[in-house]
Amino acid sequence: MSDGSSPGQYRDQSARTLAERPGVRAAVTSATDQSNVNRGRAYGDIDVERWRDWARDVKTHVLTHLDHYLEEAEARLTANGVRVHWAETADDALTALRGIVREHDLKRAIKGKSMLTEELGVNAHLEGLGVHVREGDLGEYIVQMLGQPPTHIVGPAIHLSLADCQQLFHERFGTPLDADPDSLARAAREVLRQEFLIADLGISGANFLAADTGTIALIENEGNIRLSTSLPRVHVAFVGIEKLVPRLEDIAGFVQLTTRASTGQPIGNYVSLIQGPRRPGEIDGPDEVHVILVDNGRTRLLADVVAWEALRCVRCGACLNICPVYRQTGGHAYGWTYSGPIGAIIAPAMLGLEEAMPLPFASTLCGACADVCPVRIPIPDLLLHWRERAVEAGLAPTSEALGLAAFTTAAEHRDLFDVGGAMLRWLPWRLGGRALPMLGGWMQERSAPRPSPKSFQSLWKDGIE
Repeated sequence: MSDGSSPGQYRDQSARTLAERPGVRAAVTSATDQSNVNRGRAYGDIDVERWRDWARDVKTHVLTHLDHYLEEAEARLTANGVRVHWAETADDALTALRGIVREHDLKRAIKGKSMLTEELGVNAHLEGLGVHVREGDLGEYIVQMLGQPPTHIVGPAIHLSLADCQQLFHERFGTPLDADPDSLARAAREVLRQEFLIADLGISGANFLAADTGTIALIENEGNIRLSTSLPRVHVAFVGIEKLVPRLEDIAGFVQLTTRASTGQPIGNYVSLIQGPRRPGEIDGPDEVHVILVDNGRTRLLADVVAWEALRCVRCGACLNICPVYRQTGGHAYGWTYSGPIGAIIAPAMLGLEEAMPLPFASTLCGACADVCPVRIPIPDLLLHWRERAVEAGLAPTSEALGLAAFTTAAEHRDLFDVGGAMLRWLPWRLGGRALPMLGGWMQERSAPRPSPKSFQSLWKDGIE
């Protein structure tokens, strides 16, 4: 799902959000602050460094033997009665979905929360086929009503304040303008209950797929995924090929580590383990289960000898929560499905480097994202990797290239360096406090710092004398 923007509009979109929607910054900061506190507490309850090492090693093993585990997963899923479809591109995935919809004459779909379906544009595709589609997750349902994409991997609507939601629910459902969150949730539950009951197509993603048993694992807190995958007669799970783990027992560790990193819970309120369609004697479950294994740029990322480590991501959102850049604007400014630090390192491979610009530069390189990542993705290193690639491809701003070239020349010639330093201490303030043109973008949201009247070397000499 897209709001019509693109990564190339990041600077303008982020500046517009800061200038015109100050409530977004407040709402996102409040929500992520709480997530960070919860994560810190949950990490402190376990030997988290040992867990992170284990998770990194398991995911690295899978990614370096991905062909083997994909074949094993397909065989086990098929043995379990699941129909497996391979999708190299987004179009391939949507074509497979179209075939399922037409084969079973499906008319109404209910969806569990899934970032992969956002990436693929599943909702718009279903609507184009004449299928009524409704999000079952409360946050996703709210942004669907607003016609917006999610702003966060885990919390789709964290950019909205309580007042925003009260106004929306008042207009849609007639709830009081001062309704508390529990009342809003009850109103949504009443509407969504009917959607669950009448849907003939249930759609989900997958947090993990155990290759040895063909088991899909799904983590949630609301119960909507369990309803979406058990009530409709057909269940379609979209699974990124990087979601595999070798063994069913690995899932036990990953679901705990993921929820601790994401929301600070020891484990999600609901964990569904799906191995196939309803069997004789079982009282619920779909008649058919389809798994669409999606590449859509993932093998291209895997082929990068540096950036492949980003595929370890478990989509916990911890890097977004801690990122000082993401927290200013939320996710919409990034212009595509995955925002924040993780989005900035997977976009260049999945979208193309030129299309992803300037997202690899949307970071302070503070390193906080690497500190909290449960699978130890070296995000700052990968950001630098893509920045280097951008410079090599001539995609860096001309002003930046000229500025760095000028600095290099000055740094190699002492007299030029001294003259340049003197000009920088004097010129901006003779221009009314404005920064030099090469710093114009940086100064859009900042006040120019007042320079020292003397150079460091002058101060040093004065101190010696």
